Amino acid sequence: MNLLSKSASPYLLQHAENPVHWHEWNDESISKAKAEDKPIFLSIGYAACHWCHVMAHESFEDEETAAIMNKYFINIKVDREERPDIDSIYMKAVVALTQQGGWPMSVFLTPDLKPFYGGTYFPPEPRYQMPSFQQVLNGVAASWHDDRAQIDSVGDQLTRQIQTEAGMTSNQKSIAPEQVQTARERLTEVYDWQDGGWGAAPKFPQAMTIDFLLRDTEAHAEKSPALHALDAMARGGIYDVVGGGFARYSTDAKWFLPHFEKMAYDNALLARAYLHAWQITGKPHYRQICEETLSFFSREMRDEQGGFYSSLDADSEGVEGKFYVWTKEELVSVLKDDYTLFEAAYGITPQGNWEGKIVLQRTLDDKTLAARFALAPEEIPIKLAQCHQELLVVRDKRIRPGTDDKVLTEWNGLMLIAYAEAARVLDNGHYLDIAQKNANFLLTALRPDGELRRAWRKGRVGSEVFLADYAALILGLLELYQTDFDNRWFVAAQELADEMIGKFSDPEGGFFDTTNEAAKKSDLPIRPKELQDNAIPSGNALAVEALLKLDAFTGNADYRQRAEESLGLVSEFVTMYPSSFAQWLSGTDFAFQQIKQIAIIGDLDSDGTQALIEETRLKYRPNTVIAATPHPIPEEAPALLNNRTLKNDLPTAYVCEGFACKFPVNTLEELRGQLDH
Repeated sequence: MNLLSKSASPYLLQHAENPVHWHEWNDESISKAKAEDKPIFLSIGYAACHWCHVMAHESFEDEETAAIMNKYFINIKVDREERPDIDSIYMKAVVALTQQGGWPMSVFLTPDLKPFYGGTYFPPEPRYQMPSFQQVLNGVAASWHDDRAQIDSVGDQLTRQIQTEAGMTSNQKSIAPEQVQTARERLTEVYDWQDGGWGAAPKFPQAMTIDFLLRDTEAHAEKSPALHALDAMARGGIYDVVGGGFARYSTDAKWFLPHFEKMAYDNALLARAYLHAWQITGKPHYRQICEETLSFFSREMRDEQGGFYSSLDADSEGVEGKFYVWTKEELVSVLKDDYTLFEAAYGITPQGNWEGKIVLQRTLDDKTLAARFALAPEEIPIKLAQCHQELLVVRDKRIRPGTDDKVLTEWNGLMLIAYAEAARVLDNGHYLDIAQKNANFLLTALRPDGELRRAWRKGRVGSEVFLADYAALILGLLELYQTDFDNRWFVAAQELADEMIGKFSDPEGGFFDTTNEAAKKSDLPIRPKELQDNAIPSGNALAVEALLKLDAFTGNADYRQRAEESLGLVSEFVTMYPSSFAQWLSGTDFAFQQIKQIAIIGDLDSDGTQALIEETRLKYRPNTVIAATPHPIPEEAPALLNNRTLKNDLPTAYVCEGFACKFPVNTLEELRGQLDH
């Protein structure tokens, strides 16, 4: 029987009515495979995955296919977002077997969990130079019956291969400052100046790479790969110009045709990159994209208790992209007198630009439009924003794509970073309220009995937690502390960091992805320790940044030492594959720059103290931490504030850099001089 109906995962619940006898990943299902001596068919995906839906409809809903699966296999479904450890391990096996990965992931395992065959999507009939899924099932079942020795041999060999890969880290145990500059040069060399971004189609928004390049604020000439990439993506297609937010990737090189699903982690990382671009350039368009993205998530992807949902499906009414595309007739009907301007801005034609429909992507810039329609350039974005709002009202009446409404600590940590930083940079009290509510939710609902957990949905909390959950939440809390200076957030960040060190540390340096407790109970062939940044930052890279920032706040040398040892794990890879280690490169840049530690003492409600705080926020300063407190200083405040006193009984700023502190100052001019030199 199908056992998924009691699951909390929206992805697993999508398969609860399949005729397949699905099991969740647990001791019972693995024991059943051993007792019945059957191979395991492991299917891994996520709720917003278009091709997961396709394979489910074609194969898992088909009675004949299900009968084969039920007869010969123990069938296990896994939500990759809830169990990134399982996904990581078996993705390595699929890549080793097929030289490519993706979802749905389809892997066959021995009862002792060794992978021996796999792939991604399999069609119901032989096509795309692939066998049908039924042919695969029958072939594996026959081999299991007739050639077990061969299966065991392949399983052992493949397991050894992924175990060897898992143990691969740099032989060097240190990383050099010049590697950061080498990585910047390499990323510039391979940049696609024609269409924007890196690599061929399908093209993913490389938010971590962009943000790493933006850290070099001295090098932002007009010919900046980071700004060029942000401009290319913001034109639309991959960016939802009507409702805000980015799709997961573009199927083409020009960012035109998205794979329409929207993920929380992408949008958190991209909103922050656009915020930084606005800080650096002052161009309002970057701020607009950041605000529209954050507004989309706060409006449509947030639980009333404060958690952010995971994703929005690519499909609605069984059709990919249906929610987002338009016909010319619809646009004319909605926009009326503004249609002509809109048509020119988006290059709209009667026949459409995708399967007879219209995917909105800008074709003319503001300056050209202004000249053509005899308008002031600053009027164009205002008029187009009005058009977008009118279209949004109409679109909101359509049948909406499915929402994966589980709340993941890691992804919410990334969202918390974005909202907390945007709150202070844009002086936006609404964003601050959202960030505070989110942090409170994560520290209560997702930390029952003081134990952090990864997943929550409708009051149910999962039992697992991973390194990235800790590291992302710590970073989010530190950003929130630097926005409202509530010591509660700092205290929680330090508590979580000490827990993280205790639960995940690898004596060889860095951190495992799973806890010591989970590793003791696990039958998995390896204990994962993912170093590479994929679509989402590596847990180790986030942990490095968290520990470096905590060291800057506390002076705890153990944090710094652990971070530097972790950086050594990737020292050979960061310059060879910079886009795969961009979060690490940002951490390395933070580690090697002269970090500015700013301590501000004074009544936090006074104009004088606020003026000093505001001065620190006027520019993008990626290698800065700031703490502020009234006097006398509370015990739980960061150690950076210890023993600071008021100068002249006035609000006072202390700027420290490179293990030395400058003279305390009271005036904005003095503080500005210390910050800029």
